[in-house]
Amino acid sequence: AVLALVAAALLAQAWTEARVRARLGLALDPALEGLDLIVQGRVDDLPQPGPDGLRFTLAPEQGWRDGQPVALPPRISLSWPRPEAWPEAVMPALRAGERWRLPVRLRRFHAPLNPHGHDLELWAFEQSLGAAGAVRPGLAGEAQRLGPPRPWWPPEALPAWRQALRDRVLLALPDARVAGLLAALAVGDQGAIPATDWELFQQTGVAHLMSISGLHITLFAALAAAAIGTLWRAWPAALRRVPAPSAARWGGVALATAYALLSGWGLPAQRTALMLALGALATSGGWRWPPTLVCLWAAALLVLADPWALLQPGFWLSCAAVWLLLSVGAPAEPIAPGWRARAMAAMRQAAHTQWLATIGLAPLAMLWFGQFVPLGLLANAVAVPLITWGVTPLALLGLLWPPLLAAAGALAAPLLWGLQALDAWSPHPWTVPAGPPWAGAGALLGAWLLVARLPWRLRLLGPLLALPLLWPAPPRPEEGRFSLLAADVGQGSAVLLRTRRHSLLFDAGPATPGAGDAGARLLWPLLRALGERRLDLLVLSHRDLDHVGGASSLLARLPVAQLRHSLEPSHPLLARGVPSTPCQAGQRWDWDGVRFELIHPFEPGPGAKGQTNAASCVLRVQDARGRVALMTGDIGSEQEAALLARDARALRAEVLVVAHHGSRGSSSSAFLQAVDPEWAVIQAGYRNRFGHPHPEVLARLGAVGSKVVRTDRCGAWEWSEAGATCTREVQPRHWRDRPPPEPAAQAGSVVAMPRAGEPR
Repeated sequence: AVLALVAAALLAQAWTEARVRARLGLALDPALEGLDLIVQGRVDDLPQPGPDGLRFTLAPEQGWRDGQPVALPPRISLSWPRPEAWPEAVMPALRAGERWRLPVRLRRFHAPLNPHGHDLELWAFEQSLGAAGAVRPGLAGEAQRLGPPRPWWPPEALPAWRQALRDRVLLALPDARVAGLLAALAVGDQGAIPATDWELFQQTGVAHLMSISGLHITLFAALAAAAIGTLWRAWPAALRRVPAPSAARWGGVALATAYALLSGWGLPAQRTALMLALGALATSGGWRWPPTLVCLWAAALLVLADPWALLQPGFWLSCAAVWLLLSVGAPAEPIAPGWRARAMAAMRQAAHTQWLATIGLAPLAMLWFGQFVPLGLLANAVAVPLITWGVTPLALLGLLWPPLLAAAGALAAPLLWGLQALDAWSPHPWTVPAGPPWAGAGALLGAWLLVARLPWRLRLLGPLLALPLLWPAPPRPEEGRFSLLAADVGQGSAVLLRTRRHSLLFDAGPATPGAGDAGARLLWPLLRALGERRLDLLVLSHRDLDHVGGASSLLARLPVAQLRHSLEPSHPLLARGVPSTPCQAGQRWDWDGVRFELIHPFEPGPGAKGQTNAASCVLRVQDARGRVALMTGDIGSEQEAALLARDARALRAEVLVVAHHGSRGSSSSAFLQAVDPEWAVIQAGYRNRFGHPHPEVLARLGAVGSKVVRTDRCGAWEWSEAGATCTREVQPRHWRDRPPPEPAAQAGSVVAMPRAGEPR
């Protein structure tokens, strides 16, 4: 048995290694990044419309560069932008399964990376997405539709059917929110649900219900098996060949598998289809397999087919939920005759199931998502039966008979209203910092003890075992010290400064049309994982969107004690009720033995129109040992010269957050010589359209001997008493992009992401 176990482990390692090498070889050749290419392929998934255009996945068949064939990844993520200057007629009516020839520009799949943040590159790796890009706006007229989906070829026909059914749902109801929810439940199109509604579902703990789950597929299989069994018994000729139970069993499995394919074949759907098939196989063969063994076999087959399933929260949550229900579910009890007794028994069973799911899975939810929703038990008590037994069946039947979609919408609309009311009344979810692995293991054991059928004396140990995960002690700097974390927010700026008992965020990252903002996507998960329940000060250096784009989301998610800024008095952020003060040179304060000082601007205010960079707040931070960090916003060479003239010696610093993302119009030689930084941190987006950082700036930094850190190559960069670390270096993973050491020289720019009407 030991030898067999070792052999199985070695085979699994070899199989995974082979899969990794094969998939890594499918990434886009770096030499093709940013070039004009012609790609011919098939629309591989449901196109998603948005405010910035269409997003879709293309499976390339051929590719050319200047008429020469080039090798491309098996799947690429594309956007078809919708600039304001384009006529509406330019936007195509893309259909899933169609074949197109498109002029595109591509880049390797590279995403911002921060500690404990969502790993978008892992998701792309799992989906075999080897590149991302856009249809070339100036050449969009050259795009050609080569043909419709072939109905006899499943890779083209299945996505086309899914889109036709999705469109039927979306067009059947006037309320876009309700229609999006029904489309997600009927055909698995989670992109049809707006981001605001996803946030509502997460805040109330019902997000797991708003996509096709194992529970939905199991219910569908049971209903299908009952219908097939009834019809089969009415067909004497069929009964003589196949018994009705066998026909019902395998017919239910077949239809459930078809439903899982229609839903997009996600991990919960795969696990459920495998479990149903294995259960049917065991029953047909006369084998008495325990249900937990069927669950383990299904999980093993899933991992064999997709080793990266082990890195997805859906895999663990789905399998853990099934295991809990099978191992510690409510014991069978005698039911008295009468409908009231049966109804009470069903309610007790549903309550026990909800207790198991909420409490038993809470540690996994906190480990993966960093939060626990206490009122999720109440929300799920209503949402689970309503979604499972009402909305989902009606939505599925509505695909065949559209009038039933209105009935499904009539049930879903009050649910959305109720969730909004609950969210407005309830406190925010209980967030927990990222804890050590042993704390998570203890919490999992504690949750199992709490829900298991054990004596109460043992079950009361559960909350005690969960305490290290619920109330960890996140590490903080010592008295008189500070730490600096330059977050990876793409083409924008956000720096977190922490002392023993205080936290300051300098800028809040960018906002990107159609893609949300850095506050919600990147900074809030980072702050939550670090244990930051409030910000003592938020400094917004100036009003450009790459510096203040994420501020609104942060203000909505955690308390901020004070705001310092260079914004105009009418700016919407100043109407949020947070005490605010305009930045001005000479403002000083001490936190835990660390000195903070604003040294620019000399006069408070937002700056003249088109000159907002010149009004940037510049912050100097010095600890008890004399270590200094300097945050410079987007000041230019004129403001640098003014700082030099006022007090050049006060500019010296170990860490310089380089002005304006490394633009050529900043970081003059005289300024860099005065600062003489050991570390020069440049926050810039990967292959950004401004060409930041400019080669001249890199040359100037090299001339003063600075170590250049670029967040587009390093990920988030952290500097503390213990040293300096790059997230991509301390958390290496085979699926993460590794940009070449030296990028190709690009044209520079003077202004990054200006406001509308301002010069670049």
